[in-house]
This record gives sequence, structure tokens and C-alpha cells, in this order.
Amino acid sequence: MAKKIDPEQESERRIKRAFKRKGWSEVKANDSWAIFKIMSEFVEGFEAMQRIRPCVSIFGSARTRPDAPEYALAEEIAFQLTGNGYGVITGGGPGIMEAGNKGAQRGGGTSVGLNIELPFEQQPNPYIDKEKSIDFDYFFVRKVMFTKYSQGFIVLPGGFGTLDELFEALTLIQTQKIGRFPIILVGKKYWQGLLDWIKHTMGERYAYINMTDMELINVVDTPAEAVGVINTFYSKYMLKPNF
Repeated sequence: MAKKIDPEQESERRIKRAFKRKGWSEVKANDSWAIFKIMSEFVEGFEAMQRIRPCVSIFGSARTRPDAPEYALAEEIAFQLTGNGYGVITGGGPGIMEAGNKGAQRGGGTSVGLNIELPFEQQPNPYIDKEKSIDFDYFFVRKVMFTKYSQGFIVLPGGFGTLDELFEALTLIQTQKIGRFPIILVGKKYWQGLLDWIKHTMGERYAYINMTDMELINVVDTPAEAVGVINTFYSKYMLKPNF
């Protein structure tokens, strides 16, 4: 059994290591090995992901329990996506991610897990297709895989990690670094406070965003509504999941 890591001790260790004086040769060696590690993760990810069918990413909290209504909601959304020809990509861990992979597997569709190695919470769930479970050390490499190979983001209630993935996609679309695709928030009650703050504080009060940016976000409550947004978006371009 792997030894549990004390978060406070690990944080203190990292701070001390960051301020430790290093020689040039040590810095160069460490950075060079990091570059090769990053390159290898990109290569492995690209080679594995380029063979998958069109997929939709499902995000949400790793802490969601299997008996929670959000878990059942995520599983049903994934199941309905597979019925419409889409595969499902998740972060590969427990909670909402597990529910998404479980629903995809139940529907006989592609079930991809992009797992991140963490000292807590994250272990690959058992519902990922064997050849489509990929492990990452670097969050930024993992997020490239999500945005590059997803035809849409469906976001259920979650914490900092979920918000990070949501705002990453919004920023890339807003700045036209990637093409627009559907971003769907599931659970109006959960998301309404954040959306009100974005609209009234960021937008109307401070003008830090254009109000048209709110059009990038769809908010729904049911699996049928979530899948419907995906289908409606691509039907405008006469595209189906075999594109």
C-alpha cells in the first residue's frame, strides 16, 4: 500500500526545495529532464487520442458520491451521448468522472480517462476503456488533450479543478485560440450565483468582459437538454458524430 502523504509536510518540503540554492548544472539538468518528460506526455497523449471518435468531455467534482443525484445525472448524460454517436472523455478519476465513464460504458460508447497523478483523490476508475486510460503528471498537458479532442464541454457541479477547466475553455474560445464549441453547465441552482457575479460584477459593473461572452455558456438541468445543446450546435453546420 502506498504511503499517505501529509499535505502540510509536502507543502513545506516544496517551499524549502524552491528556495534551496542550486548550481547552474543542477538547474540545467532538472529543466532538461522536465522538457523530455513534457514532450513524452504530449506524444503519448496525441498518439492515443488521435484514434478516438468524436467525444464530449464531462467535468465535475471527484468528491461526488455514487448515491448523489449529480452522479446519476452525469451517468445518464454520458449514456445519452453515446446513443447520439459521441464518446465521452473525463478526467479518469472518481465522482462525476467515474459516473461519466460508467454511463459511456453502459451505452457501449468510447470511454476515455485522462488521469492526473495526485497525492490524494485521484485513481483511475474502472469504467475507462483499457487502451484509453492515459496518465499525466502535468495539468497543462492534460488540458490540451481535453480541448483538442473534445466536441463540447459538459460541466457538472465541482470545485477548483472544475472551474479551472471551465474557464480555460472559455478563455481559449473568447480569445479565438480555438474554435467555438458548446459549453454546458448542468444544474441551474448550483451555477446561478457564479453566473450572476460574472454578468453583473465582471460584465455590467467593471466591463471586464463583453456581455456577448455570456452567450458562450449554456445552462441546463436535464440530460436531454444537455445532449440537445450539443446536437443543435452541430446540426447548424450539418455535422454529425462521424465527422
